[in-house]
Amino acid sequence: MDTLSTFHRSILPHVSLIGAIFFITWRCKDALPIKIVRQLKAKYESEVRRICEREFNPAKRQILIHHARYRFFKNYEHQLDDQPFGACHLRKPEIAKIVMDKLHQFDEELYDLITYTIMPNHCHLVIDMSRQLVDADDIYLDEKSLSLSYQPLHEVMRRIKGGSSREINKQLGLTGTPFWQKDSYDHYIRDQRAFRNVVGYTLGNAVAAGFVEEWQDWPFTWHRGMLPSG
Repeated sequence: MDTLSTFHRSILPHVSLIGAIFFITWRCKDALPIKIVRQLKAKYESEVRRICEREFNPAKRQILIHHARYRFFKNYEHQLDDQPFGACHLRKPEIAKIVMDKLHQFDEELYDLITYTIMPNHCHLVIDMSRQLVDADDIYLDEKSLSLSYQPLHEVMRRIKGGSSREINKQLGLTGTPFWQKDSYDHYIRDQRAFRNVVGYTLGNAVAAGFVEEWQDWPFTWHRGMLPSG
């Protein structure tokens, strides 16, 4: 995995390493009031400032910040799952299928699709972004060339969300209203333990929410090795 990182401005915290495996969560526009998101972000930033002020060892500081990001996500996810806000259009099979089809459209092109689940007002996704490096004509590209040829995570998510948003709004008869919240939460996977945790979390989300007893019974959950429904 290359150490080059890409950054973009957003409400949620982002650190996107080139060629990493990512766990991504994004939500419908009406899924969570922006006031709550800003409160969660302010709490996270305050914790990071305290860590930077008190911990001078760079390696340990990075680990503590990583843990802070995880706590941020748990609070963020709790808000989405506890009492789902909004119209929850993703409950509708025809709407969820649009998202599923879009995720599979870029599989083996921009990433390797590992697993995902479509919840009533948000989505979880795990992808491996190293494919773009393996498929590159010159795997020894310098940093400038790599930054020009590599599709970073935020661009990949723009294509997923932009394309699906247009099709969903057409299906729902909506115009002039973005379907997705602009921001997403992304978290790069550091090791095998973290990988198992995020895959298990994604597969178990519908079970934890009480929708089904087994993850295989939720029609909007997919895992590598399963055939996409439809």
